[in-house]
Amino acid sequence: MKSIPNEPAARSDSSRTRGLPMAEALTIRALPGGLGAELTDVDLRPPMADATSAAIRQAFLSHRVLVVRKQTLSADDMASFAAIFGEVEGNVFRERDGTAMKAVHQISNLDANGQPVEQPYIKSNYFWHSDKAYLAVPALLTMLHALELPPSGGDTQFADMTAAYAALPEERKRALAPLAAIHSLEYMRESTGDRPPTAEEKAAAPPVTHPLVRTHPDTGARSLYLGMYCSGIVGMKSAAARALLDELMAHATQERFVYTHRWRPGDVVLWDNRCLLHRALDNYAMGTYRRVLRRVVVKGSAPF
Repeated sequence: MKSIPNEPAARSDSSRTRGLPMAEALTIRALPGGLGAELTDVDLRPPMADATSAAIRQAFLSHRVLVVRKQTLSADDMASFAAIFGEVEGNVFRERDGTAMKAVHQISNLDANGQPVEQPYIKSNYFWHSDKAYLAVPALLTMLHALELPPSGGDTQFADMTAAYAALPEERKRALAPLAAIHSLEYMRESTGDRPPTAEEKAAAPPVTHPLVRTHPDTGARSLYLGMYCSGIVGMKSAAARALLDELMAHATQERFVYTHRWRPGDVVLWDNRCLLHRALDNYAMGTYRRVLRRVVVKGSAPF
């Protein structure tokens, strides 16, 4: 298990961590329900004091979802902040014009003419998933910054896979321990009704296998590793595998394991893909109101 040296412990409720040169007083407040924390008294734009970035990294490990309000970040600012967690990652996905999606990019419900539509270009965001689980080395962190929002709705939900795993009976944990799931970009596109992957996307992301129960490389915690990319389980017949995956998904996404984030303009939300699932909600008039967020992803490590 890796450790982060010389970092101050991230404490909830009125903890203060001061750092120069910005003389910030970072407050970390745990959100109700046991998942997530809100950070206040911090500006995420560079430069950021070492003590501040260390405290944020520790809070990220402790709370798994971080919410920071009232931020105004450029694409470069987002990339700079994301880099305190690791390598900013590019994309295998393609834009409508066939060009590679930029590392810092926008996700929205807009069509090619910039108009809101009921059926956006990428629809898979509305299904439970962990980002880039279809790769041999999936994502560590994803960050979104709210640029334009509907008057209400357009929420994002997060499901705590560590808590969901902990709640399983011990005999079920033992049965799941040796299993590996198959994760497939092509399966996800077919099963969710999203656009078929291009030849370039398929070549860049062939099916991979990951443990059904993975170990967090920094905390050592065990968690379920599920989501829309799971097409089957190694060595198990298709029907039985699908039944097991669906059963585990229903368990893991119960309300008691879920935090629903209701966006405000300027919000920055970052989360740990190694132990969470997430999805957007289409609980607003998508064909009427614009929902535009800027996104960046940090590369992780191979699950074990």
